[in-house]
Amino acid sequence: MKPKISVCMATYNGEKYIAEQLNSILKQLSENDEVVISDDSSTDDTVKILKSYAAKDQRIQLFLYQTFRDPIQNFQNALKKSTGDYIYLSDQDDVWLDNKVNTINTILESYDLVLHDSIVTDENLNTTAPSFFKIFGSKKGILKNVIKSSYYGSCMAFRRKILEDALPFPKTKEIGQDLWLGLVAELTGKVILIETPYIYYRRHQNTFTLRGLGGTKRNIFQIIRGRLVMFYEIIKFSLRKIGLF
Repeated sequence: MKPKISVCMATYNGEKYIAEQLNSILKQLSENDEVVISDDSSTDDTVKILKSYAAKDQRIQLFLYQTFRDPIQNFQNALKKSTGDYIYLSDQDDVWLDNKVNTINTILESYDLVLHDSIVTDENLNTTAPSFFKIFGSKKGILKNVIKSSYYGSCMAFRRKILEDALPFPKTKEIGQDLWLGLVAELTGKVILIETPYIYYRRHQNTFTLRGLGGTKRNIFQIIRGRLVMFYEIIKFSLRKIGLF
């Protein structure tokens, strides 16, 4: 039986690009797949646009008027509502390239989590960097990713067992949902990095995170504290898996 796909998206004030992103996703899905969207109380026309899509396409599952005020919890909500065998994370403002789903699905037959490259663009989809991987030096490895994460959700897909192991997410803002899923996959399964880009990774002034691409810098004490929190959560997770926590 063909695996069911869940595309999980967390939205907030994404009216400018959300339609383009949904169009790029929906055309790649089968009739039995789903797009699960959790909206964190958008104040623009995001909800209106989402409702218009959902009215025409039963694959879209909406969970509106959330009050998390937190993208990590918003993503967790979408993930908890998902029912698919293979789960894709999606930002609200990127564009998926054709054949992303077919290609990644095939790879997920042999791996538990796939991280693929992306083409970095400006808000008008003009290429600013042909490879996100090269900017970040993306690689596998627990220590490497605690120091500098390669796991960006917009470029990730994974089997349901990874999600089941990862939930609930650590109650800290030091570990994003995508990094946590990547670390759990490295601890419990098989991870592969694919150097072919499968999305346009749009960067603009309202993007939530611009780490490594001109984003906000943290001081050394904040960085050290963050790394210690990550190691604590990794150790706690590992002990829990063997029944010692």
